[in-house]
Order: sequence, then structure tokens, then C-alpha cells
Amino acid sequence: MKLLRFVLGIILPPLGVFLSVGIGPTLLINVLLTFLGWLPGSIHAIWVIAKHEERINNREGEIY
Repeated sequence: MKLLRFVLGIILPPLGVFLSVGIGPTLLINVLLTFLGWLPGSIHAIWVIAKHEERINNREGEIY
């Protein structure tokens, strides 16, 4: 699933962001950046997806 989100983040940036973080301000920012151009939207999508994966990995390593 992680690879799919990265590929969709490159091809259809808002869809990749939606699958990672859902509906919210991050998705709106990505849609606006994608309207300005495919490249800014893709860069933002890859960054959001990578940060989301990093947060998930950090949570899994925490000891309660």
C-alpha cells in the first residue's frame, strides 16, 4: 500500500495525499498546488506521504 500511495502521489497528487491523510487542510493545499502545476503538487504529495509514513513508523517504535 505504501508503494501505491507514492506512485499515486506522483501521477495524481491529490489522490495520494487523500489516501494518506484523508480530507483536511493538507489535501486542500495539495489540490491548489496541483492546479498551479503538476510538479508542485507532486512534490508536496511525496513530502506529505513520506512524513505520514515517518509518523506511523515512529508510533510503532514507542514503548508505553
